[in-house]
Amino acid sequence: MAVVRAARDEDAEAIADICARGYRRTYPALLSSAFIERMIAEFYQVERVSKEVPAAPPGWLGYQVAEEDGRVLGAAGGGLLRPGVGELFVLYLDPDERGRGLGTLLLDRVTGQLRELGATEMWVAALDGNELGIPFYEARGFRKVERRRTYGSTEADNAWSWRFSRPI
Repeated sequence: MAVVRAARDEDAEAIADICARGYRRTYPALLSSAFIERMIAEFYQVERVSKEVPAAPPGWLGYQVAEEDGRVLGAAGGGLLRPGVGELFVLYLDPDERGRGLGTLLLDRVTGQLRELGATEMWVAALDGNELGIPFYEARGFRKVERRRTYGSTEADNAWSWRFSRPI
């Protein structure tokens, strides 16, 4: 049985690995390999993840992990954008562990953190065409609000994301 808990320093390597593998597995048909590797280099290197394991509220509530039998199987993190409004910034699972409810457990954990800080609205972004993420979020009450250029994307990358919102 998986448990969800706040990440610890020793989880940084597993978090970086899961996020990088998840990113590579999710987007090869949607993004260039150069863009994928650029985003992984920016966000999912062990050094950066290590610095982001602890919370820095209210903008970052620290990484949360799903763990089973001593193995980290997924990671998520969110924070407040402004009073009353939170966002899920990252949620990735070990690609071999999808479909077990771990993503929902992690989303619920971050949602609870945001509620504790007074959020009544929650946002998330998903790459246009992400047939793993979009149905997951829509099934959990998120609705498309706006389409905008993906973070880090240039005109040459032509990458677009949907911003979703739900009340919490």
